[in-house]
Amino acid sequence: MLFTPANIGPVTLRNRTIRSAAFEGMGHENNPTPQLRDYHWSVAEGGVGMTTLAYAGICRSALSFDSQLWLRPQIIPDLREITDGIHLRGAKASIQIGHCGNMTHIRTAGGIPVAPNSGFNLYSPTICRGLRPDELSKLARDFGNAVRTARDAGFDCVEVHAGHGYLISQFLSPYTNRRHDRFGGSLDNRMTFMHMCLDEVMKAAGSDMGVLVKTNMRDGFKGGLEIDDCLTVARNIESHGVHALVLSGGFVSKAPMYVMRGEMPIWTMTHYMKQLWLKYGVRMAGRFMIRPEHFEPLYFLEDARLFRSELKMPLVYVGGVIDRPGADKVMAEGFEFVQMGRALLNEPDFVNKMKLDSNHRCGCDHVNYCIARMYSKEMACHKHLKEELHPAILREIKKIKERDI
Repeated sequence: MLFTPANIGPVTLRNRTIRSAAFEGMGHENNPTPQLRDYHWSVAEGGVGMTTLAYAGICRSALSFDSQLWLRPQIIPDLREITDGIHLRGAKASIQIGHCGNMTHIRTAGGIPVAPNSGFNLYSPTICRGLRPDELSKLARDFGNAVRTARDAGFDCVEVHAGHGYLISQFLSPYTNRRHDRFGGSLDNRMTFMHMCLDEVMKAAGSDMGVLVKTNMRDGFKGGLEIDDCLTVARNIESHGVHALVLSGGFVSKAPMYVMRGEMPIWTMTHYMKQLWLKYGVRMAGRFMIRPEHFEPLYFLEDARLFRSELKMPLVYVGGVIDRPGADKVMAEGFEFVQMGRALLNEPDFVNKMKLDSNHRCGCDHVNYCIARMYSKEMACHKHLKEELHPAILREIKKIKERDI
């Protein structure tokens, strides 16, 4: 079943595998680069059904990093080169669209970072201001315009990021949404901004583009959304006629390792940071702010089963798919698609290898070196670097392997 064609709305994939929208860090000044192009071409050539560029900001205030894409008309020619090459290699192309909310800085966002409420975000760290209702209407339209730009750039699908503590997720979660207007309070009210965005997305997608939405099954910490509320959110997403739902979890500013599992290599992460105050601040406090979460294959499957039993729409499983037996298990449990991130960074041809070998397991050892460096450099697997790693990084990797969290 893994290698049979399947549809996401009007789009037919050659198989059920999708490269997840894991941030590549391969842009430059918010533009695509040859490195980004070559990576996605390699994944497409490696057999994946669809590869997803991640994540593209819908407007200037949506940007977290200089190495992130800003989805605007000026970059359409470069994006078109990427999508044409993906199609030439037999895969479909998707792009994740979103807004980071308060997880950015004035320089990157072009102004004070925005959020459901004014306050201070320790994760960035930065002050942020609450959005006005008229600004929320504009941002919802920006989501729709991003879909139109994606179409012009040759993408077959878009994936709306409504999880992980980014802006839509910040409105959904009671932890970050303390508003007292029609956008806050009850869960119904907290879903209002999400509904506005999805209305614009579905209108812009029309009949020729597939629409996926990534959402949380849990926020992953006390005081955030739990599974019952997340099921309600998922049912509301389904009511929009979205073509597929990506089931994830976690909150980047509160429970980042709930998303990826394992341990964050703190020394490695700070080694690549340029700001000295941030480097040494995170080195001292990082282990308290970024707590490890146990990694095991298919770590989201138990929660995802409940969503499968409650929803009729196509579901995309993501989280700990590291071998062909695991992917087959996901298919057998009724999920229509499977997404993979780190496995396809470690082996861009992972899908082809699974097709040839029913027991193939990827070579990723889940020490999260790739995650640690992505905040400062392009995402890369430590096993495939040409550069020589600092001895302290090698020691940290070894210790994480030994702890096997």
